[in-house]
Amino acid sequence: KKRSMEGALVIGRIIGEVLDPFTSSVSLRVVYKNQTEVINSCELKPSQIVNKPRVHIGGDDLRVFYTLIMVNPDAPSPSHPCMKEYLHWLVTNIPATTAASFGHEIVEYESPRPTSGIHRIVLVLFRQLGRQIVHAPRWRNNFNTRDFAQVYNLGLPVAAVYFNCQRESGWGGRRA
Repeated sequence: KKRSMEGALVIGRIIGEVLDPFTSSVSLRVVYKNQTEVINSCELKPSQIVNKPRVHIGGDDLRVFYTLIMVNPDAPSPSHPCMKEYLHWLVTNIPATTAASFGHEIVEYESPRPTSGIHRIVLVLFRQLGRQIVHAPRWRNNFNTRDFAQVYNLGLPVAAVYFNCQRESGWGGRRA
């Protein structure tokens, strides 16, 4: 099961464009209101993701802390992603075995509202070396998950999941 999770991230080009190859080692469950769990490459409409999801983090030691990052590598459009990665949410110091709501929200949740094309929305989990003070980036545009991880010494991700999102009236499929 683990292998297929990373496979989906490779097929969706999350590994490569946003993240370096890694092995999932902690469970990450993302559940939107009245919604099923987010599974890789599922489709969610903007109306389903208006409010921040419940994010449950595995692990077994409350003294271990995690950082959660939510980005859109396809902003403002997949054919011209000049704002990638757009930062939708950043939460740090989340204790293992709890949920994102127990962490420190550095950048508050902003729901994705794609205007054209199908956008990939990625949630990435990093294990911290300890409690950390993290500074909010000055803007959400052109965030870089890899650079952020390097600056804060987070190493490779320990979990990630992504979903696809397009305009509510989207016809399905990519339009040229």
